[in-house]
Formats: sequence, C-alpha cells, structure tokens
Amino acid sequence: MPASFGRRMPRLEDERLLRGDGMYLDDIHLSGALHAHFVRSLYANARITAIDVEAARQLPGVHLVLTGDDLGDLNGPLPLLAPHPDLRAPRTQRPLALDRVRYVGEAIVMIVADDRYLAEDAADLVQIEYEPLPAVVEFADAGSDGRLVHDDIPDNVAAVVSQVRGDPDGAIRSAPHTVELSLDIERSCGSPLEGRGVLADWDPRRGKLTVFDSTQSPVAIRQGLSRMLDLPLDQLEVSAPDVGGGFGTKIMLFYPEEVLVPYAARRIARPVKWTEDRWEHFISANQERGQHHQAVVAFDDDGRILAVSTDFTHDTGAYIPYGIAVPAVTGTHLPGQYDIKHYRYTGRVLYTNKPPVSPYRGAGRPQGVFVMERLITAVARQLGMEPWRVRRANLIASDAFPYDTGLSLHDGSRAVYDSGSYPEGLDRMLTHLDVEAFRTRQRAARAEGRHLGLGMATYVEGTGVGPYEGCAATLNGSGRIVLEVSVPSQGQGHATTFAQIAADMLGCAVEQVQISTPAGGPAAVGHGTFGSRAAVMSGNAVASACRTLRARILQAASVLLECSPNDLETREGHVLVRGDDRSRISFATVASSANPIRYPGSGAAVPWVPDEPGLEPPVSLSATEYFRSSQWVFGSGAHGVIVEVDTGTGRVRIDRYVVVHDCGRAINPLIVDGQVIGGLMQGIGGALLERLTFDDHGQPTTTSFLNFHLPTIDDLPPLVLDHLETPSPWNPLGIKGTGEAGIIPVAAAIAEAIEDALSPFGYSVTSMPLFPAEILAAIEPG
Repeated sequence: MPASFGRRMPRLEDERLLRGDGMYLDDIHLSGALHAHFVRSLYANARITAIDVEAARQLPGVHLVLTGDDLGDLNGPLPLLAPHPDLRAPRTQRPLALDRVRYVGEAIVMIVADDRYLAEDAADLVQIEYEPLPAVVEFADAGSDGRLVHDDIPDNVAAVVSQVRGDPDGAIRSAPHTVELSLDIERSCGSPLEGRGVLADWDPRRGKLTVFDSTQSPVAIRQGLSRMLDLPLDQLEVSAPDVGGGFGTKIMLFYPEEVLVPYAARRIARPVKWTEDRWEHFISANQERGQHHQAVVAFDDDGRILAVSTDFTHDTGAYIPYGIAVPAVTGTHLPGQYDIKHYRYTGRVLYTNKPPVSPYRGAGRPQGVFVMERLITAVARQLGMEPWRVRRANLIASDAFPYDTGLSLHDGSRAVYDSGSYPEGLDRMLTHLDVEAFRTRQRAARAEGRHLGLGMATYVEGTGVGPYEGCAATLNGSGRIVLEVSVPSQGQGHATTFAQIAADMLGCAVEQVQISTPAGGPAAVGHGTFGSRAAVMSGNAVASACRTLRARILQAASVLLECSPNDLETREGHVLVRGDDRSRISFATVASSANPIRYPGSGAAVPWVPDEPGLEPPVSLSATEYFRSSQWVFGSGAHGVIVEVDTGTGRVRIDRYVVVHDCGRAINPLIVDGQVIGGLMQGIGGALLERLTFDDHGQPTTTSFLNFHLPTIDDLPPLVLDHLETPSPWNPLGIKGTGEAGIIPVAAAIAEAIEDALSPFGYSVTSMPLFPAEILAAIEPG
C-alpha cells in the first residue's frame, strides 16, 4: 500500500458536501424550536437612559424578552481570553448592554418568539432612549474633545506593547542612510459564507443542555458555558456541526449570543435558535486589521538593513476580548525572514467606537509584513537597486537555524524559528517570475503606454500554538478506526489529513478512518481550530494515539495467530505474520475477538468460553494520547506578482502570481494548495476590494456586499504554486501550519507591484486596500 502521508488526494468529505448533504447550523431543525433576535444599538457611543420592553412582551407568540437587568450575575463582563501584563485597562463586553453602548450593533435586548419574523416585529416595539456621545472613530479622535469609549480610561489606551532587540536608536543615529514611512492598513472582516449561529435545547427530564454552535472551538465553549451557567460538564454537550468558514471570526469565546441562546433555552425549556444575518455580521461580528505605523529603517550603501523601528497604533474597537494578541503578533512577525540585529516596536492599543477586534486570518501578520516590505522597497528605491537584491542581502542564512529573533511571543514563549531555507524560497520565486524577462516586457509595454509592475514579499508564520491537543483512537467491531479530536473543521480537510496520518501509522486505507469531534465526555478537552495549529497539534496527537493503538492491535492479534507481536505487521487493514501473507486476520476480526460477548449476527451464538483459544476478556483496542508543545513552529514563503495598472481607470489587473511556500512536511499537498489559494483570494480582497468604513459618528457605511466587495473566481490570477519542505525538528511529524500563510504577504506584494508599475508618476503606496479612484487621484495632474 503506498504511503498516505504526502499524497495528493481528494478530500474524503467533499462528496458529501458537494452533494448538498452537509449539516450546517441552520439545517438543524428541532421540534418546537423558537427563534431569537437581538435589538442592537443604533449609536456608536451613547448612554442608555431608558429601556421599555413591555409592548414586546405582550405581543402574541413572544415567549421571552430579556434585558441586561433580567440576567443578574450572568450579565457581567464576558471572558478576557488572554490576560497579559501589557494590558493597562482591559474591558470586555457584557451579554446585554445596561446603561452604555459603545458601538453600533451592540446587543441590548434579546427576544425569543415563535419565528424570526415575529421576533423582529417585537423588536420594533422596544423603546430605547439614548443620550448620544461623541464617538471615537479615527485614531486622532482618541485624544480630542474629551471623547471617551470608557469613562474610566481617559486616554482610551487599552495597552502598550513594546519590545527591543539590540540598540535600534543608536544604529539609526549612526547609519549612513535612513528612511521613514507613514503606513496604514484599514479595517476588514472575515465574511465567512455561513454567518454565526447557535441552537440550544434543554431537556429537563435528563437535565441535559445540548448546544450546536457554528464555532471554531466547541470544546472551549462547553468549558466556558459550564462555568457561566453553573451547569456541570456532564450535563452539557456542545458540538460544531459543519461550519461554513471561520477565518478567526468564530473563535471569539464568547460572543453574547453564545451565552444567551443556551441560557434562554434552559430558562424556558424549549429549543432556541439564532442565525446571524449578513447585516448583523457587518455590525456585530468581530473585525480586524486597522493599524497606523510610523516606521524607520536604517541601512548601508549595500542595502544591508542596520535597524528597524516602528511606532504604531492599533484599533481594538470598543472592547479587547483577545487581549494584545493581534498587535503583539504584528510586532513579533514584522522582521520576518530578515536578519535584523537592531529592532524595536511600540504599539499603542486604542479603544474606538467600532466592533471589537479579534484575530482574523493572518492575525496581525499582514500588517507587519506590509510595513517591513514597504521599508524594503524604500531602501531599494533610495539606493537605485532591485528590491529583490535588498531582500536577498538581508535574509537569514539557511544554516542559521534554529534562529532566535530575540523576541517573546504574547503567550510567553520565545520566537525562535525552527527551520527554513529562505534564500532558496526567494530564488525559486525569482526563477518562476523571470525578472530579467519581465523587465524587458515592462519596457516594451511602457513604450505602448501600458503600465506593468513587479512586486514581491516574504513572510514567516508562527503556527502550532500549544499547549496541547489530544486524540482518542479506537478500533471498533466493524474494523473501522474512529479518531476523536477536539479541533473541528471549517473547511481545512481534517477528515482527510488526519485519516492520512492514521492510515500510515496503522497500515490501513484512509477510507477506514472516521474523524469525530466529541460533544461531551472525557475526550472533549483541548483548545480548538485557530492559529494554524490543528495539523501540528492534533496531527501529532493522532500519530501518537495510532502508534499506541497499533501496538495493542498487534498484541491482541498475536494471541489469535499464536506468535510474538514482534513477528507481526499491519497492512491494508489486516494483521499479517511477517513473511507469510497467508497468515493474516482483518482488523475487524481482531476487534471482534477482543470482545468476549458474541452479539446476534456475529456468527457465534455463545458467549465467551474461557478454555477456547483466544484473548483474555476484555481487551481494549483504544488509545488516548496527547501532544504537548510550548514552542511555535514557523512556516514561511515568498510571493511574487505581476500587475497591470490602467492609468485611465485606476483598475489593477493581476497578470501572474507566484507562491513559494514552506509548511514543513506536507500531509496532503492538494489540501495545502487549497489553503494557500483560499488565503491568496482573501489577500487580494484585502489589497484591492475590501474596506470597512464608518462615518464621523461611528455609523458603519459598509453593511452589505453591495459596498464591501469580495473577490470572486474572476479575480483569481494565473498562478504558480511551489512547495518547499524544510521539516520542523520540533514535532515528530516535521510539520508546520499553513492555514493563514496564503493571505499574509499579498497586500505587501501587490503594493510593490503597483508602485513599480506607476514609478514614472513617482507614486508611492502607503496604505492598503487601494481602490481605483485613489490611484487616479494620486497620478492625475493637479
């Protein structure tokens, strides 16, 4: 049987999903289910002076109306996920706002009715009186006119993050050359195909609360709900059905709805469902990106970077549920693949009257890469060099690993790159682009009045966030392998990649392996799917559990085959005596023999007979193992892009795109391709199409796909994907994560390409995304 690990094979789950047999949150219909709707703030910053819900409560078909006062202790601040010493003034949202709202879309009242339409009718009857306050919308607002998001935080500063390596100030003062840039990345959001949603059902006869949640971490939701609802874990089951995309949006822990829907179901002993509509997603789901950087680079005559320093402001929205994660990741990932001896970052994390920020695919890395690569381009421009030559002069050497960046990650671990071959990755990308041939083509195009540009960017991606994940592997009586893992899939292909790992460890076909995520019980422990960690953490746990299970299968089979386990091997779902293919038994036979009870239909009508040859009853053919790691592993890559800019319309067309990517050993290159392409498409959106905007009062002005444009298949350029493998020495499988890699450098690479295309106009790209009207305004005379 050929090895499954490393094989480019279609996903096992695709046929079910493509045939429409997926089971998403809104596909689950429970008898007698009621529907929830939320009355949300119409103001970005206001005091609530009165709430009148009596008319809504009297409407026939309405079963429950809740305000913050009705919740008692449950309406305390929601969890702060990552406490950190740099957090000066952490604030998290309450399930329902009481006397103050801090962004348009903040939940104030919950209504549960016979259907969603009736619940929305009842919402129209709710009367809320506001006292509007000046909103903090732009960074400049945070220190002006006494504008406050939280009255007890006079400067609106939630945190200050800062680290230093070497002596950047001294290096900048003594450097022969310096450049300073002012750079911006605007707000965006995940926009998964399926919005958020929660369905909960309380069974008073069993004392059991069952929750279905379109989340990236049902295990963490279960643990948290147990505490907040004061409900023992054995009375609570939480599962994620098929999830139609997450991208970080669904790893919030907790959104108000995730607490209130289960609470309401338990309170009225009826199933309650809430499904987010797209308008709600734009105003109440968490967002990301928004940062402003004032960055300085010092360098010598050869383009060698001597120091980098950046002072930046990060928009965390009205609350800071994820602590300093996003700005800290920006700071620690900004140097990327470059050997920079002197580096400093300082980030001020500001509260604004916008939806809260939590990680969205990339999670701070795209901002850092954008800044670093813009500095690279600026160095090249000042020295009259090709930007790729500046990159090559500063890359970390291939023999320098493990490479200590001198920086600490926000979870307390050290940012040490485990492995990589950065010069090779850059050279492969340059070969695919054929820079010399492009320059010839570019000159010819300019003679015709056309403007082509070349851009590139490199990056690193810290992946495999700990501390642990587990796997329970079982051989059942049908001869199938069942793996229980705590990382649900939102499209990553877990059912395939984990099966490939298990198949190689056990010696069976991938089709014999079934993946499940437990809703409860002792196996429901772990962290969840985020931060490109599932393959690293759960993949290695799967390998460990299957290794132990295989040993137990061989031990059980050795009794039946009357030989030592050392004389046995597994292949094609069977146990064989080495050198004798005729002496074999199937996994199903081993599992059946391990159970002393002969069930009807098994071919044996009698229970266990002690003196017949066989196994001593009972034999457990299961194994639970954990993989623990406190050290991130770092993927990397180099992107290159050729664009054409229409100077008459400002439109940017991507002519060609090249990705060279290193995620260690690739479990399934086809799935890696899918992850990279998906990230690339989101990156194109973030560079050229997507921007969340707000007016001066904090009112969102992008609340539908009519004015927040997502990329489509028409935006996918001709693409070259090249996989470079440098196995990680820090986990047995040698793998690194890849879920966010595709998106990280895209804006930076496209920015350089646009600037290169418009170099005759002296145009510099200092912000992303970049829309046609902005390009035209910058290059048109006057």
